Amino acid sequence: MSDRATTLLKGRREKIERAVGRPLVFPEPATGADLSESERDHLRNAATELYLNELAWENITEEELVEGEPLAELTFPGFLAFIQGLLLEQVMPDSLAPANPRPEIAEDIVKYLAERVVALQDAMGGAGEGDEDHGVRDLALTDRLLDLVLFRLHGVDPADAEGFRDPARAS
Repeated sequence: MSDRATTLLKGRREKIERAVGRPLVFPEPATGADLSESERDHLRNAATELYLNELAWENITEEELVEGEPLAELTFPGFLAFIQGLLLEQVMPDSLAPANPRPEIAEDIVKYLAERVVALQDAMGGAGEGDEDHGVRDLALTDRLLDLVLFRLHGVDPADAEGFRDPARAS
């Protein structure tokens, strides 16, 4: 992970900690069989594809606009459900499979999103006029998605982090 992405992620976590007034907790991974590298790659690739597909769909349709701005919560429903599934610690009593939380994969995805934010920031510097609108929207959506995934990963209710989002904040 690049130095800028590492710094972005560290600062974001510190800001969340200040907003909720407590240190962030990293959930425990599932006990038992570790994932193979190919299984880890498969899950990371699935998350990446979901992110890119849902972002592309929003850019095509612009259907998740609220007051002229797209909402990450509505733009990335499949991606956020995937993250929630990675972090699932309890299942229904009649479930055929036990809970198998994989926060280490969610952490890999957080790092990917931090890298995407940095890459989108860099791309904004060289964007042509036609690309600028999509670039600004992609950056805003990815930046907010990073927050939402961090909230889920660390068990933070977004309502508890009131004041965390500064609308004028530049990542």
